[in-house]
Amino acid sequence: MTNKRQLIEPGEPRETVQITLSDGRIFAGPRDTPLHDFLKTAYPDRDNPPVVAIVDGTLRELAWPVVIDGNVEPIFVSDSDGMRIYCRSLSFLLIVAAHDLYPRAHVFVDYSVPYGGYFCRVEDRDTFTTEELANLKEHMRQLVSDDLPIERLRASVPEAAAIFSERGEHDKVRLLEDVGDDHVHLYSLNGFSDYSYGYMVATTGALHTFTLESFSDGFILRFPRREDPTRLLPAQRFTELRRVFNEYGEWLDVVGIRNVASLNESIRSGRIEEVVLVSEALHEQRIAEIASTLARRHDAKHRLVFIAGPSSSGKTTFSKRLAVQLVANGIHPYPLGMDNYFIPRAKLEARGGKIDFDSLSALDVDYFQEQLHALLSGEEVTIPRYNFQKGQREDGDTIRLKPDQILIVEGIHGLNPKLLEGFADGEVFRIFVSALTQLNLDSHNRVSTTDTRLIRRIVRDAVYRGYPAEKTLEMWDNVRRGEKQNIFPYQEQADVMFNSALAYELSVLKPLVEPLLLQIRAPRPRIEAERLLAFLRWFDSYTSKRIPGNSLLREFVGGSTLRDFTPSLLLASDG
Repeated sequence: MTNKRQLIEPGEPRETVQITLSDGRIFAGPRDTPLHDFLKTAYPDRDNPPVVAIVDGTLRELAWPVVIDGNVEPIFVSDSDGMRIYCRSLSFLLIVAAHDLYPRAHVFVDYSVPYGGYFCRVEDRDTFTTEELANLKEHMRQLVSDDLPIERLRASVPEAAAIFSERGEHDKVRLLEDVGDDHVHLYSLNGFSDYSYGYMVATTGALHTFTLESFSDGFILRFPRREDPTRLLPAQRFTELRRVFNEYGEWLDVVGIRNVASLNESIRSGRIEEVVLVSEALHEQRIAEIASTLARRHDAKHRLVFIAGPSSSGKTTFSKRLAVQLVANGIHPYPLGMDNYFIPRAKLEARGGKIDFDSLSALDVDYFQEQLHALLSGEEVTIPRYNFQKGQREDGDTIRLKPDQILIVEGIHGLNPKLLEGFADGEVFRIFVSALTQLNLDSHNRVSTTDTRLIRRIVRDAVYRGYPAEKTLEMWDNVRRGEKQNIFPYQEQADVMFNSALAYELSVLKPLVEPLLLQIRAPRPRIEAERLLAFLRWFDSYTSKRIPGNSLLREFVGGSTLRDFTPSLLLASDG
């Protein structure tokens, strides 16, 4: 048998390097070739191109030069991380194109719209006319056709501040005043440089699918969903959602917080205590308004309230605060948990396939509706309690609603019309709850509403369930998939929306979530953790204990005075 040591001999430097893809294919090319060129050869499909890649466990932009052999896992537009990079790069393309054509216009990337896009507005001049918007779209398409490089540059903090100051972007200058490093990384395209806390695509040629549409006092930058990167979804009405975003903008004006720099300044000046109190008062005011609406319409035919919302939106605390306000209006609520109506696990397993508790088909809708009608008719009903360990329903409380009581039903399907079949229009009052953040880093760098909820959940999972952040991140894609299928398509059918976001919350969550994110080691979750850490670095921490005990934020950070509050124990049973 040949001794392997005898096969070892001195080698010569190679002029080429190799990458080994996750599917086992190997490609070789000259040393210092950008990763983009390797992957463009390996994946020529322009409809779903790679936008970044994990190289030996580290996330790399595609402009990164390959100098040694490595294992490469591409991330495509159809991946959640890939679509975020696509949308971020598309926003940058818009800003560059607007600066090229209308250098005095300051484009503000404001908030997301439900069918894929960002609502944008223009400052320092009137909004773009139809003709100007058409010219802007055409210029963006030309930049895509030219396939120009988007370069990542290192700049000293004074150099970056000078660039932004010259353009009048004072929100960025204020952020840079407090940066801990001596440099930042900027992205440059067509002679225009800007800051982004996340990665960009390597060239404009990857940004094929988009359009611009006039909308109200601004316009919408449309982009695809990751499920189909080649197609824009049909536009949808989002009247109530827009009203909530406008309301939150007014709330931010009331507390004097329009971006992260002004939030940080309030912490340093000591004004943050006022920001907390006023933010909480605005929440309480809105909840009181909703309770008053329910009180005005309360009669024998209007006794059913459904509350729905995505994960970590604060539905539980909202429901309890609403219950308190209803009692103050002389109305006694009884909370009914939709999860208790799951079909027994044995029956679900008999259907075959994977059990999906986020699907409406996992609920015994007929039994649920039967009990609702019985309760509202004044009959005595034994409410089920679902035992998740055994996978079966058990008997719970036996109740009969009093004339002055209403049912509050909280659950993921609360806005689904199929769940409400058999109830007359107007008989059910539907409430949608979500954390609709509008506090951005600056005019070009959004803080995603989804990221706010994710950070809330990471903290809550650690505080109440003992879950590491890595586990929460691994589950998050499935959580988001369920929300897109079962919640967001119905949000505009709500009678009212409640925005649970608080202007100051990320400053409170930052010192709690950072240690959890830093513990992550697995490559994919670590990449997501690094992205979250990258934008959290701009927030000052706030650790005051003056956050009210009934704040929605307490549902996630702990210390809620409403955690054990159950109005049913006091008011529901007549037996």
